[in-house]
Amino acid sequence: MKHNYKKLKIWIDSFELCLLIYKVTAQFPKNEMYGLVSQINRSSISIPSNIAEGSSRSSERDFSRFLEIALGSLFELNTQINIAYNLKFIEEKQYLKIDIKMEEIKKMIIVFKNSLKND
Repeated sequence: MKHNYKKLKIWIDSFELCLLIYKVTAQFPKNEMYGLVSQINRSSISIPSNIAEGSSRSSERDFSRFLEIALGSLFELNTQINIAYNLKFIEEKQYLKIDIKMEEIKKMIIVFKNSLKND
């Protein structure tokens, strides 16, 4: 069963998180452009991208695997955001907004993944 990823709340929210991440990393020091900024942006893109790609798969087991990859990218992003915050590249208000959003998406991905039949 194929899902329309653009209607999935996990895709919509992770897409919005990606846009937020890009806005925040645009304010990072320029010397981080090819380091932390690049890593953070790639991780954030990977989340909605894997949800979208997984939704096109013919089995829910395959979709579930892509959700695992998206979740891994979310954990990677979480680590990178914590590093950036500790290096004072992100203000506390932005950090808290991102952290809350990441936690919500994590929960949604886990619940959605568990709802899929692994045929």
